[in-house]
Amino acid sequence: MQIIQTVVVNQILTEKSKQHLFDHYQAKMLQLKKECDQLQFELKRLEKTKTFSPGALKNHFEKEIKKRQEKAKLLEFQIEQLHILPLGSELKEKEVQALVEVKIGDSWKEIGQPTIVIKDGIIEDIR
Repeated sequence: MQIIQTVVVNQILTEKSKQHLFDHYQAKMLQLKKECDQLQFELKRLEKTKTFSPGALKNHFEKEIKKRQEKAKLLEFQIEQLHILPLGSELKEKEVQALVEVKIGDSWKEIGQPTIVIKDGIIEDIR
């Protein structure tokens, strides 16, 4: 019988992967800033139309802007942590699903949760 099991994929931090993560975080920060600017623009535009209740409209847009600002703060924290981490550290990149063959008599504890370790996009180890 085959079962589906979650496999953790860890990434070994190298100069190349560190730079890639930094660039990724910066791009997300820029995107969030653009979204905030766009929301503020839309708020001003809709306030001029007088079609919607100004209070409710402002509350809705401020809530959306605040969500994005919180995400940006989290990204800033992740960037700070990235600078602190030494090269060679393992970071959890993602989880994937894998098929595992099990049969009667197998030890459930020995199946465990496998981990795949990658370094610069190449599989280094499977534990």
